[in-house]
Amino acid sequence: MSSSILADQRTDELIAAYKEHFGAEPTHISSGPGRVNLIGEHTDYNEGFVLPVALKRDVRFAFRPRSDRQVRLFSLEYGETYEFDLDSFAFNDAMLWANYVQGMAWSLEQLGIPLTGMDAALSGNVPRGSGLSSSAAVEVGAAHAFLAGSGQLGHLSGPQIARAAQRAENEYVGVNCGIMDQFISVLGRENHALLIDCRSLTYELIPMPAEASLVIGNTRASRSLASSAYNERRQECETGVALLEPMLPGIRALRDVTSAQLEEHKAVLPATVYRRCRHVVTENERVLQTVEAFRRNDLVTVGQLMNASHESLRDDYAVSSAALDAMVEAMRSVPGCYGARLTGAGFGGCAVALVQPGAEQAMADTIFEQYPKATNIWPEVYTTRASDGARVVEIH
Repeated sequence: MSSSILADQRTDELIAAYKEHFGAEPTHISSGPGRVNLIGEHTDYNEGFVLPVALKRDVRFAFRPRSDRQVRLFSLEYGETYEFDLDSFAFNDAMLWANYVQGMAWSLEQLGIPLTGMDAALSGNVPRGSGLSSSAAVEVGAAHAFLAGSGQLGHLSGPQIARAAQRAENEYVGVNCGIMDQFISVLGRENHALLIDCRSLTYELIPMPAEASLVIGNTRASRSLASSAYNERRQECETGVALLEPMLPGIRALRDVTSAQLEEHKAVLPATVYRRCRHVVTENERVLQTVEAFRRNDLVTVGQLMNASHESLRDDYAVSSAALDAMVEAMRSVPGCYGARLTGAGFGGCAVALVQPGAEQAMADTIFEQYPKATNIWPEVYTTRASDGARVVEIH
């Protein structure tokens, strides 16, 4: 996000709303992008590998620091205002969006970062509840606003900001998310994916070829099963590790198990637990194979690995849905599609396709034609490339 964000219509509208609401000029714009995970699903809580990219969709804050400890917020999407004091945080059941901002301030203060108050207007175009991580985008945009407004921006590294944002969501908001969403929102880079080792939190930027374009299809289907099934899958993975450990001493998580080892010892696992473990073990291998394929500029292989990931999520992990399968089928039917898969926890939300540049519109048209016939739901389609992570720009 260079200064070009200042010459952007969304920013113009945000600044205008700030002026109207607060009767003054903002001094800065901060931005936290959403993300889409290319491959590596349900591997994060098994200490494995993930490969997300930051989106060209973000949550932006127009803000001005204050000399006191008051924080005044105005959300354009909700048309709501919220105020709190940095000396007295209070979770608000009626205004959930404000808790992500409050939680971020709380988390930074817990680290001993001295914050000052601010007036801020915020607006985002990351679809909510779609699995593209609008919550991390709010947290990361807020983190950069608080740090810049308090003159503390250089005091935390990117991974430290990501961990503070994850803590805000885990401990303040009460959502038990992994680290991937906040990590990529902070550390993403244009035309790069980010390989994250969820055990060590080491990471590496992986260049994406110019001929790699992404189309995201939002099923807009209910994700009501996602949270209970998520806890169930986690438990099944832990059961698998406990049953394999006597044969494979020293393993801590499924990340430590190879496909060959899993096949050798499958007899000790109940059938369902074996299938869950097979997804995670093979998915970790697919992430590393995808990175190697990107390095060779081999998008055909990347597409095949994405396809195999979807099949594994559907058949072994059982987290797909009729809506997601219909979306993926529509995507794969388009010439120029290398591969497509569900992305995120599953049961609804989004699918992502890797396509040749120039095929994006044909894919959107095909989705709008085929998907509603299969599901009676009108989808949303977004075209994107891998984008930069969080930024703060001063308004001159």
